[in-house]
Amino acid sequence: MEKDCIMKILKYPTLLLLVLCLFSCSSDDDGETSQLNSEVIGIWDLIEVNVSSPQDIDNDGNSSTNLMDELDCVMGALLIDGDLVWTLEQSIVRITTITGGQFVAECGGSNNFTGTWNANETSVSFRGDNAPSPFQIVNGRLVDQIGEDLPGIQSFVYELRQ
Repeated sequence: MEKDCIMKILKYPTLLLLVLCLFSCSSDDDGETSQLNSEVIGIWDLIEVNVSSPQDIDNDGNSSTNLMDELDCVMGALLIDGDLVWTLEQSIVRITTITGGQFVAECGGSNNFTGTWNANETSVSFRGDNAPSPFQIVNGRLVDQIGEDLPGIQSFVYELRQ
């Protein structure tokens, strides 16, 4: 009879430890997986710097809402690596109002930022000094939706480098 009592006591603590271990391990794994979308890992190139109304900044007779069509100096690259670190280098674009809904835009150097990131199915969030707002994942591209009218920027759009 004593053996049965001792066996019950030994069974329950072992079972309790096993259950606790399973729950703590599985909840950590689930939390990390839901915050990491590995499809965003790679080098992303800036392909659009969109403004609210078409402009002919380079005076070639063709207006565009994408300043990259108008300025040769605009560039950007975003590295999102598997170690949860991001690095962004992007041209500084200065836009100044002229008159009658026309603007002049020019490049003024570049910014370099870095920090950590996480992502889900719809967005990538960045942490660090001067981190950008979350980028939305739209049709396989990363979109930084600023939403400002000229002389501000509507959006920056990045495409994964092949």
